[in-house]
Amino acid sequence: MSKNTRKLPLTEEQLLESDRLKALFEGKKKELGLTQEKIAAELGDGVTQGAVSHFLNRRTALNLEAAVVFARLLKVPVAEFSERLAADLDRLRDGTLGLSSSAPEAPAVKDEVASRDHQGVDLEKYTFIDQYDARAAAGPGYENHHFALRNTMAFKTDWLRAKGAKAKNLKVIYAHGESMWPTISDRDVLLVDESCIEPVDGQIFVMGTLDGDIVKRLIKTESGDWIVCSDNPDKARYPNKELSEEEINEHRLLGRVIWRGGDL
Repeated sequence: MSKNTRKLPLTEEQLLESDRLKALFEGKKKELGLTQEKIAAELGDGVTQGAVSHFLNRRTALNLEAAVVFARLLKVPVAEFSERLAADLDRLRDGTLGLSSSAPEAPAVKDEVASRDHQGVDLEKYTFIDQYDARAAAGPGYENHHFALRNTMAFKTDWLRAKGAKAKNLKVIYAHGESMWPTISDRDVLLVDESCIEPVDGQIFVMGTLDGDIVKRLIKTESGDWIVCSDNPDKARYPNKELSEEEINEHRLLGRVIWRGGDL
């Protein structure tokens, strides 16, 4: 789960969004007194003119953060250049985007947004976590030779604060396999806190093994040993594994799973 910032190619829809946005910017920048530098300043600290140029020139996929700012500065609705992000914004406003039965107070959105109100959405209430095209096996280990940043997911800031989680330590990945069913199913979304790398009885962790990354529950025995446990009751297919205190420390704990989201 070491960070790899290679970006995925833009989809045809994302390329068209960039083209529409650039046409709007070029057509209105003189009237509105806009420059790429001004837009970068509105996008927040650390955002450069080059990043704005990438949005306009098919280099970086447009996200909801940038869409909200561009729409406000260009005085147009988001839908004028991205129906995809406008739909996400509507669902975020309605509270229906990415809700999970396991975390009803932590709605998640597919794309990155920032701290601006737009169409009745108080975006300052959300924290945005990098979402990676990487998997942790709920079954045999899954090797992540390479993985790329896909988008981000938004979680209520108050919910993260209540859990004691800091955005800089969080990462969104995906489960692969059924060994953790019914707690975690294949392709469920996992929010992982990478600052939690000490074993805790009863908690679910992403672990690095020789066979790849796995997601398992850790159970401490009375003798002080640890059981790497699959929640799936089919132990013939998904047997538990007992490790001594020394052996558990030899496994790389990559982070604790603090939330999962997926289909019912």
